[in-house]
Amino acid sequence: MNIGRRVDYAVRALTYLAAQPQERVVPRREIQTKQDIPAHFLSKIMKQLAAGGLVESYMGARGGSTLKKPASDISLRAVYECLEGPLLLMECLDEDGNACCYHPVCNQISVWGEAQRLLGSYLDNVSIGQIAHKLGLREELAHREQGEYTESARPYIADIAKPSL
Repeated sequence: MNIGRRVDYAVRALTYLAAQPQERVVPRREIQTKQDIPAHFLSKIMKQLAAGGLVESYMGARGGSTLKKPASDISLRAVYECLEGPLLLMECLDEDGNACCYHPVCNQISVWGEAQRLLGSYLDNVSIGQIAHKLGLREELAHREQGEYTESARPYIADIAKPSL
């Protein structure tokens, strides 16, 4: 499994929106600049996030985006699945019955199935609100390179629920 650029950029955009005042409509260009997201990617991603019910888009001179629901209610899994479809480590784990012909005798399917369950559970328990990024990646990096303290965007591990084994 590989988390691609689209998911990375979507999480960057959402974490920035999550750190802004709830009523503030954030211009696309601001998200693009603060989170270092190429314009052509951001436009497509924001359309998908809007279609998936995660953001609200506003057109016009004062247009931009806001989160459609509280950041605490948007899980990383929801973001991934909005862009990529169901979280699926292997095709044979597809619950729609698209298993390969060896499914009934496969010795490894239970291992991959459990790995998928654990990953899914973990991503379900990490919200955009937990990893919100107020300054934006570019600005925080610039402050750190200058030796200035900034509030870390990295959540403390204890703040993120771990799935039970």
